[in-house]
Amino acid sequence: MAKTTVTLASGREMPLVGFGLWKVPKTTAAETVYSAIKAGYRLFDGAYDYQNEKEAGEGIRRAISEGLVTREEIFITTKLWNNYHRREHAVDMAKKQNEAWGLGYIDLFLIHFPCALKYIDPEVRRYPAWWMDDNGTVEQDRVPIRETWEALEELVESGIARSIGVSNFQTQSLYDIQTYNRHPISSLQIEHHPYLVQPDLIKMAQEAGIVVTAYSSFGPQSFLELPPTFSKRANDIPLLFDADPVRALSAKYNVTPAQILLRWATQRNIAVIPKSNNPSRLAQNLDVLGFDLEVSEIESISNLDKGLRFNDPGFYLPNHPLRIFG
Repeated sequence: MAKTTVTLASGREMPLVGFGLWKVPKTTAAETVYSAIKAGYRLFDGAYDYQNEKEAGEGIRRAISEGLVTREEIFITTKLWNNYHRREHAVDMAKKQNEAWGLGYIDLFLIHFPCALKYIDPEVRRYPAWWMDDNGTVEQDRVPIRETWEALEELVESGIARSIGVSNFQTQSLYDIQTYNRHPISSLQIEHHPYLVQPDLIKMAQEAGIVVTAYSSFGPQSFLELPPTFSKRANDIPLLFDADPVRALSAKYNVTPAQILLRWATQRNIAVIPKSNNPSRLAQNLDVLGFDLEVSEIESISNLDKGLRFNDPGFYLPNHPLRIFG
């Protein structure tokens, strides 16, 4: 039987398949999360940036109150936004985010991006963004990653977070953290799909005991509904669902193309966090551990690699590109 969890460097178990809360509307997040729990999901991947943490927490608390799950059976990941990298801001925001979820603690707390932006009081501007104003101004801040990481370590020691990690980091930043960290890097969350395979980054992380979580597992599909600034790169790119090896394997195994793409990741011990508001697809996305692809079939999907990244602030911030993947 296929493994359903992965073991983090902290020793905690994390589900291999979860539900991503990116782009889930605040107005429907509570019901969406509650329905996902009923469908069998136990991992929910959120972020301050998504602006639906409070509502997602409400959905989870409803499920707990009805006896569908216990708090211990649920795994919550959330992330620190770029404006709060300074130690005092990071700790304060983590406390506020923990209160918003209303579940007592965060299972996994990540640094969302490896770039610090100038502080913005969340009470003054309640929506996070890369830019500081309506003109698209981006202002970086001189905060080393070490300061932010050590703030996350304080969260572990105070019980706010059970495990900590990073998102959108590259190998050199991981190597750097490993020179001073007191608590392990439990997880690395990255954009990962057959158009952006990043094999060396994944090898380095897994060799270091860092669990990799893939977001945007369906490639351009995740970005087409975004505003033009963010979707432009995805517009004319063939959908992965229509790629020849994906379609052929979908027919062979009698599963959906989405299930093939998710199994391509999970079979390599990479966690996935797809999202769907459709009840049947919700169940299908969770059911991706019941079949195994052959090694040659995994390679045929990996060979679709174009090095094509869609979530790139070096591309969608034209006034002040942040070339963090350079």
